[in-house]
Amino acid sequence: MADLAARHARVADDVERRVLAVLRSGRYIGGPVVTEAERRLATLFGYAHGVGVNSGTDALIYALMAMGIQPGDEVIVPAVTFFATAEAVGRIGAIPVVADVRDDLPLLDPGTLPLTARTRAVIAVHLFGEPCPLPALPVPVLDDVAQAAGASPPARTGSVGAASFYPTKTLGAAGDGGIVLADDPAIADAARKLASHGMPAPYVHDRVNGHFGANSRLDAMQAAVLLGHLADLDARLARRRAIAAAYDAGLPEDVRPLPRGPGHPVHHYVVRTPGRDALAAALAAAEIETAVYYRRPLSSEPALAGGHPAGAVPNAVRYCAEALALPVHECLTDGDVDRVLDTIRRAHSRTRAE
Repeated sequence: MADLAARHARVADDVERRVLAVLRSGRYIGGPVVTEAERRLATLFGYAHGVGVNSGTDALIYALMAMGIQPGDEVIVPAVTFFATAEAVGRIGAIPVVADVRDDLPLLDPGTLPLTARTRAVIAVHLFGEPCPLPALPVPVLDDVAQAAGASPPARTGSVGAASFYPTKTLGAAGDGGIVLADDPAIADAARKLASHGMPAPYVHDRVNGHFGANSRLDAMQAAVLLGHLADLDARLARRRAIAAAYDAGLPEDVRPLPRGPGHPVHHYVVRTPGRDALAAALAAAEIETAVYYRRPLSSEPALAGGHPAGAVPNAVRYCAEALALPVHECLTDGDVDRVLDTIRRAHSRTRAE
């Protein structure tokens, strides 16, 4: 599903030059490299300001805090997403309210959002890079764009975002990293203070929107790695889109790719099929890795059992039973793609014969 060594080889000279320059500079926390990375990453995702933090999860946490979310507030999250989306809400003492997704895509269904008088925010996850459009809402929207690097136009609904640079992301660091994104400079300033011990000034520590700060900064070496990888992003996107087009053309009819709009970055290529587990087993037997994003709705996670509002999520249940992600990273060869398709077609033929 990923080949990080091969990816590094594509940009090794530039990345290693940048990292060595940071090491020799002695400026490892903050500094011009981090400032440049924050500026360029904010532009990539379509925001005015960026605040580097040490993970995508922390980006969600500090974005929520900077938006003024408080303990006991309810925040709507989609039923299909990585657990960090709900985890971030719970970590600040707020309450994640799990909402069902659309029947055609695992994105929040704007027609069934469980908005109440207690709702204080909605997290729109742009899953796999597909934009999650929402109408005007009476509460702010936090855009989780962790899988949407390179979406054109940028995938966003509100004025605050959060992204992850976990190594396997289309744009990934050489370790953990994340960024809080905002149009409002006050939101960015609040996030920066929260991620640096709540310091409005050197050696002065205060609460921000009632929250204690902590230590969560994007370090200069990870910023240097990201700047080096940015130069390869357009080529990665083009290759991923070409692989996705080959899959689209070669898959059997009942192995259905999720709909993709123009400019989709193809962070993951996900299909739906009633025979998901058998297909995954056939691919594994051919030494082809696959993944399931995700095996159960958030509402089924043990950490959210009891004490959290829980509604029915039938669309999410159906999606989680059928979804399978195929390899789509930029280091795949045409021969690799052909082998994936040949294996799927053979497995499909055997199933029909049986």
